[in-house]
Amino acid sequence: MAEAAHKTPSRRRWSLRGWSVRHASGLEWFYERFASTLLLLHPLWKALGYHRVEKPARFVERQVKGVLFDCRMCGQCILSSTGMSCPMTCPKQLRNGPCGGVRANGHCEVEPDMACVWVKAWEGAQTMHGGDAINVVQKPVDRTLEGNSAWLRVTAQAAQQREGTQIKGPAA
Repeated sequence: MAEAAHKTPSRRRWSLRGWSVRHASGLEWFYERFASTLLLLHPLWKALGYHRVEKPARFVERQVKGVLFDCRMCGQCILSSTGMSCPMTCPKQLRNGPCGGVRANGHCEVEPDMACVWVKAWEGAQTMHGGDAINVVQKPVDRTLEGNSAWLRVTAQAAQQREGTQIKGPAA
């Protein structure tokens, strides 16, 4: 009985991850608009100070992405490249495709009850506008960004490119 209770939250979590992958194109559409809105608010973030906005932004991001994607808050979100399947949920935290241990049923060699994150990533990416983004080789994870808001970091970088300015703080 204790084992069944232990597996229930994991199954619930997987059903939300599965929902996110199945609805990757809709989430992609929503995120494009959300990111544009964050960028429009750049003057506000800049006036307040990105470093001051980091904590509340991180809290909201952790809650939203935690529920939808089982986000690990790596600070370098690539969900838009991986079919809305977070590669950091891979037990090996592989960011550029599956290991050689994907089982015949598409499940993980480390956690046999879990569908391979990269099998799901491929499925989700096929429905997205930017579906080819899954083929782009990702940089290794920068552990210094762990726990920071990827939303603010991406917004700050987009604003820098647009304005040619340097933004101070953890989001930059």
